[in-house]
Amino acid sequence: MASVASTYARAFADVVFDAKLDAVRAISGLQQIAKLFAESLELRRVWENPAVPADQKRKLLDVIVQRDGIDRPVRNLVAVLIDHRRLPFLPRIVDQLEKELDFRLGFTEAQISSARELGDAEKRALEAQIAKTTGKKVRASYGLDASLLGGAVVRIGSTIYDGSVKGQLERIKEAISS
Repeated sequence: MASVASTYARAFADVVFDAKLDAVRAISGLQQIAKLFAESLELRRVWENPAVPADQKRKLLDVIVQRDGIDRPVRNLVAVLIDHRRLPFLPRIVDQLEKELDFRLGFTEAQISSARELGDAEKRALEAQIAKTTGKKVRASYGLDASLLGGAVVRIGSTIYDGSVKGQLERIKEAISS
């Protein structure tokens, strides 16, 4: 079912770029609706019920959109999802849309683990090095892993850059044993 989410995400990313929408605002609007849908049993019952006419479902959507100041293209996507009974895919569509927009805007996600909390200057230097290596703008998330002993491990997609003391010790051990 990932193909359903990616199909809608790619199509909506096209809308975002063609209409020159604010990508952050569009994602935020979708996240608002997804959160409301996940948290409200009553809303789910109405939007998922085939006995409720589609125009009533869209009227309810319009009230939510008006109240929360959500953009029209976001409303239209959600209306299509309601009409095609794809609303349960909304969280996955939002995730795929974030990835698609990041790709199109030249961003990459990096998960960085270090043995200790990194300072702001260290984070900026590390992110600059990652940007230089990947040729993309970096969105980094940081975590602590005391088992690294020192240094850092950077994960970008399925690629891992291991600059930790633990990793260096492992490489030395392999070199000695071979």
